[in-house]
Amino acid sequence: MIEAVGLTKRYGAKTAVHNLNFRVRPGAVTGFLGPNGSGKSTTMRMILGLDVPTAGRVTIGGRPYRELPNAARQVGALIDAKAVHGGRSAYNHLLALAQLAGIPRARVDEVLGVVGLHGVAKQRSRGFSLGMGQRLGIAAALLGDPQVLLFDEPVNGLDPEGILWVRNLMKRLAAEGRTVFVSSHLMSEMALTADHLIVIGRGQLLADMSVQDFIAANSAGFARVRTPDTAPEGRDKLTTALVEAGGQVLPEPDGALRVTGLELPRISDIAHESDIRLWELSPHQASLEEAYMRMTQGAVDYRSTQDPRAGFQQPAPGYAMPGAAPAPQGWNGQHGYPVLPGEQPNPYAQQPPVPQQPAAPPGGPFDAYSAPADLTKRDTEDAR
Repeated sequence: MIEAVGLTKRYGAKTAVHNLNFRVRPGAVTGFLGPNGSGKSTTMRMILGLDVPTAGRVTIGGRPYRELPNAARQVGALIDAKAVHGGRSAYNHLLALAQLAGIPRARVDEVLGVVGLHGVAKQRSRGFSLGMGQRLGIAAALLGDPQVLLFDEPVNGLDPEGILWVRNLMKRLAAEGRTVFVSSHLMSEMALTADHLIVIGRGQLLADMSVQDFIAANSAGFARVRTPDTAPEGRDKLTTALVEAGGQVLPEPDGALRVTGLELPRISDIAHESDIRLWELSPHQASLEEAYMRMTQGAVDYRSTQDPRAGFQQPAPGYAMPGAAPAPQGWNGQHGYPVLPGEQPNPYAQQPPVPQQPAAPPGGPFDAYSAPADLTKRDTEDAR
């Protein structure tokens, strides 16, 4: 088990990680999520003893990594797949790691077979593709047959077959009772792989709960309803009827209605009683991606600004030019997510006040948001 207590890391005046408290338990795949610059890589480096915490502690099985006897046989990690001598073959790279940790030579052939690199074992790693490098990094993590495994973006560069293989590998390792800690930005993959989530933003804990609880806490199920586009008066009539029946209705940008507070059969009955034909009536359960975006939208450091060349380009079909009609009421124009009735408050969520955007922020558009002094953007590579 991995346990962090009051874990904090500062680089000068910049705080990369602030007072993290969490546990990564064996027997489950724990996803580690957060925006770029949130402190995920810094946290994993502290777990592995590569960085020393400024305050607090993090232990593996009750002991700091540096105090583990023959740590390579207890903890396996993929942090940087490029950390390989390009002149060495895949086999010799793994053999060197095995000899340093007292691991039998036969284990090198075993892990090469597990990751599917037997056919290129004698090739120099400098010629490997990104996906092949990822497989070699995973092989190195598995070399000591450890009980604790950490993976930072393990499917980066893999093809669909490789992604499926990694997903099944993670699940199998967890089913064997190992502790599996996986950092990734692929929400769809995390939804299929992880059992539990730890989410951080600007170095602080935002969520520590199961995937199902996380989605439920940051979203609400709703019904999607669409009436014929040729009869807009029917859409307005149905909206009125649904509201009178106790439902909450939000118009979606594509013309459909998002309805909460009423079951699908009741919505169908109301439409029938109002003599309104429906083109669509379907249930919707929020995805992990949508729940994650809601949770972390206030903790994103890098945001795109409008392309200054947009005025010289022909707009794509359906694109709303500046000055066009605003988005439907209830939608947040910046993030695209309305506040839905039925959303449960998340005990970990932090709700900082939305700053006022000055007309001409000092230093350019990226200075419009000013976080607390110790939680602003970290300025070292290690602060990832």
